[in-house]
Amino acid sequence: MAVTAAEPGVPHEAGDRRAKRAWRPWLIRLAAAAAAGVLYYLSFAPRPLWWLAPLAFAAFALVLRGRKFRGAFGYGFVFGLAFFLTQLLWIQDFLGREFGPWPWLGLSFALALYFGLGGLLITVVSRLPLAPLWGALVFVALETPRTWFPLGGFPWGRVAFSQPEGAFLSLASVGGAPLVGFAVVLTGFGLAALLARSWATRRIRDRVLVWPVVFTLVPAVAGLAVWPTIGTSAQDGSLTVATVQGNAPDIGIALQGQRGVLRESHLAESARLLQQVRSGQLPEPDLLVWPETATPLVGDDPGIDQMVSSFGVPAIIGALVRRPDGQAENDAVVWDPRTGPGPRYTKQELVPFGEYVPARSIARLVTPFIDDTADIRAGDGTNAALPVAGTRIGVFICYETAFDGPARDAVDEGGELLVVPTNNAWYGPGEMSYQQLAMSRLRAVEHGRAVVVSATTGVSALVAPDGTITSSTGLFTADALVERVPLRTQTTLSDRLGAWTEYALLALAIAGVAGGVVLRFRTRRASAGSTAGDAAG
Repeated sequence: MAVTAAEPGVPHEAGDRRAKRAWRPWLIRLAAAAAAGVLYYLSFAPRPLWWLAPLAFAAFALVLRGRKFRGAFGYGFVFGLAFFLTQLLWIQDFLGREFGPWPWLGLSFALALYFGLGGLLITVVSRLPLAPLWGALVFVALETPRTWFPLGGFPWGRVAFSQPEGAFLSLASVGGAPLVGFAVVLTGFGLAALLARSWATRRIRDRVLVWPVVFTLVPAVAGLAVWPTIGTSAQDGSLTVATVQGNAPDIGIALQGQRGVLRESHLAESARLLQQVRSGQLPEPDLLVWPETATPLVGDDPGIDQMVSSFGVPAIIGALVRRPDGQAENDAVVWDPRTGPGPRYTKQELVPFGEYVPARSIARLVTPFIDDTADIRAGDGTNAALPVAGTRIGVFICYETAFDGPARDAVDEGGELLVVPTNNAWYGPGEMSYQQLAMSRLRAVEHGRAVVVSATTGVSALVAPDGTITSSTGLFTADALVERVPLRTQTTLSDRLGAWTEYALLALAIAGVAGGVVLRFRTRRASAGSTAGDAAG
């Protein structure tokens, strides 16, 4: 640190003390921004602490209060970096020691830039009337470009995914993940404004507190009011679904080279399940589900043919399929007990570095394993709802749970039940599986459908249309779940609005930023004019 020269007539020690005092508020705000980021992380699964999210945003808003653009960007970046470094720690399990910490650190850094930009833009709109409203719009709007960049989109850690239960979750049925996220951030920013203005006025009944109180309370009250409208009963009968979790060794992405291990473990667990069904320990299923890429597949597979025929019911089999042109696809295949493999859904949103390599020429400079990783071909969205077991079942695979489009497409095509095959064996015993399950719970409420999460190593789960987990497995254990789930045909308001909720919030945020820029320009021009007038006088 540069030494600050003492002012004339002021002892050198006094100048040093003054310099230290000048640094102290900056350090406190920096620590508070980092603490808010960690608090935000703690609101996510597997912890049931959804209510910490609005508190984290309240703390973040207080840190930004009165800051200039550069400081706001910096504090926002620190808030985001503290959050993503903790939220994405599972990437270390995914890629293994060979890759080192650079993918985890680099991705966390890139995503934290969005939070930094959020801090800057929140400062831009901070002088507008109803500033907490505009600030919440701006922050949530920045989640939209995160579905595009980096790595072709990485929406992990969206605000809504911290809310798999609690007061705000029901709003997913109205406006999807964007509305839930907006409600959470608005509550936090409203609380920050309430605290700041209460401290400034020292009067709880002051009129300036009306809007902060509204912003703090209305989102949660609205969520509680919507809960009675969440339907869970069957509307088109029900299905008894069995999902098989065969288990696998905890070796991260290296499991890609051992597809046969997954196939054998899932055949073995299916055989055990069949014995339990035949002995009367478990009910007979109407549908069998295997998780994502549980088997390699080129054409037919006699072993799976025999297994499905033994159950006598159709199955949805997650498979890494080698097509006739040599390209690999990540598919969910309908397997009929008489005719074998049939219609299939192909995964659209692929996992960076796991299923394809973005910027391959650049990635080759930092890791020696790139040339051994072939790109999987992405699907085009065909068969988002598969015809099986006398109904239509919507399918989206693993990473696609984080994106709004695949689940929406599945319901739009008539899916009465949602199935999420996932291969979480790559991600180790950390929090990733629980974070992803929280997303599936949100999707259940968003679309008013039961969700079957079928995982290779856990967590597999059966989720009711209100987001409740009715049964689940542990991590890295062989298990199976069998349960009767409702088939539903009614669409939610979120389904009918589609992406328009997100577009509306984005448009309002852009309008708010434009208004904030105009207001600051006019204020600066008026101030300059006043200064010039005073000088002339």
